[in-house]
Amino acid sequence: MLSTRINTAVAGLQDWFNYRAKAFGPMYRKHMSEYWAPKNFNIWYYFGSLALVVLVNQILTGIFLTMHFKPSAAEFAPGISQAFASVELTIMRDVEWGWLVRYMHSTGASAFFIVVYLHMFRGLLYGSAQKPRELVWLLGMLIYLVLMAEAFMGYVLPWGQMSFWGAKVIISLFGAIPMIGDSLVEWIMGDYLPADATLNRFFALHVIALPLVLLLLVVLHLAALHEVGSNNPDGVDIKKHKDASGKPLDGIGFHPYYTVKDLFGVGFFLTICAFVLFFEPTVSGWFLEHDNFVAANKLVTPEHIKPVWYYTPYYAMLRVVPDKLLGVLTMFGAIAVLFFVPWLDRSPVKSYRYRGWLSKVLLGLFALSFLWLGKIGAGPGTDPVETIIGRVLTFIYFAFFITMPLWSKADATKPVPERVTMHD
Repeated sequence: MLSTRINTAVAGLQDWFNYRAKAFGPMYRKHMSEYWAPKNFNIWYYFGSLALVVLVNQILTGIFLTMHFKPSAAEFAPGISQAFASVELTIMRDVEWGWLVRYMHSTGASAFFIVVYLHMFRGLLYGSAQKPRELVWLLGMLIYLVLMAEAFMGYVLPWGQMSFWGAKVIISLFGAIPMIGDSLVEWIMGDYLPADATLNRFFALHVIALPLVLLLLVVLHLAALHEVGSNNPDGVDIKKHKDASGKPLDGIGFHPYYTVKDLFGVGFFLTICAFVLFFEPTVSGWFLEHDNFVAANKLVTPEHIKPVWYYTPYYAMLRVVPDKLLGVLTMFGAIAVLFFVPWLDRSPVKSYRYRGWLSKVLLGLFALSFLWLGKIGAGPGTDPVETIIGRVLTFIYFAFFITMPLWSKADATKPVPERVTMHD
């Protein structure tokens, strides 16, 4: 009797809502219950939803941090800025559970890049950038670009040693631009050195402008994906084979099947993040450098100035090129070339499952070069042997993309099945 009343009340509430918002029902069906996703998603397809989870974490924890953060380089005490004191004294020590929120935000930044890098690698692995998903890839790359800017500006805000000197080094790169370089550097910083003006404008961009752009791009990315449908490990178009009602034979509704599956992945992911938060939040200086727990001092340079790990592959490319302008072009070119993947990949098959040994070896070399460059970029940069290795790895990185139209088209392929397969 009680269950009948509850069901009647729920049905009445649904009718009330649907009458007043008629577009919500069709939108829900299009993007959730009747968004037909391939049946053969594997572990690689967790990372898109995990990126969304981390984005929500960053927004929520960021809101709480802004309640106590003071974006000011003015002195709180001799040698300590108000920005640094608000993080290390107020948030970390005075605010109840403030240390947890701060570490959730800092760990979330690294977690964001981990899942995004794996998400991008999956796109390369299964040919997700190929027709008709070029726009999905381009919007994803714009998200990556905005995310890098967002993370950099957030890294500057605590105003520790590495925040100050990292900002000085990265912003000074724009000084390599002929004619306008010096003026551009001064315009970005708002001063001759990173100072109060730099901190305030970075705070505004980090908290308001870039998150809005990021959210808009995420919505557009998901909308573009749902227009063309998700790729799958076989690279097979599931829309080719439909039943009498128009439902793809190899598709299942995203909700509830993949929402439940993603919840399992989210639980596993959050468990790993919890171990990091409570036992090793700095990850031995990889997630939070030790120098950034020291207040910024423009008279004392850290022993090794280096960015956080997710920038180090590009930073290594910058360092191994002897000319400053050429190094800056190489670093930005390494990011820009990713935008052209949909047109560089000429393989007749999407998934690497059905490509030859050449494609697999070259993709492996590319991944290895990126990871190795990250290791070199995180080091002191004084070893001449590492510099030579870095140049070789940079060459491999660019050669992978520049020669992609040739080897992707010439490589042998295996027959692609008509319908999706359920093996790994």
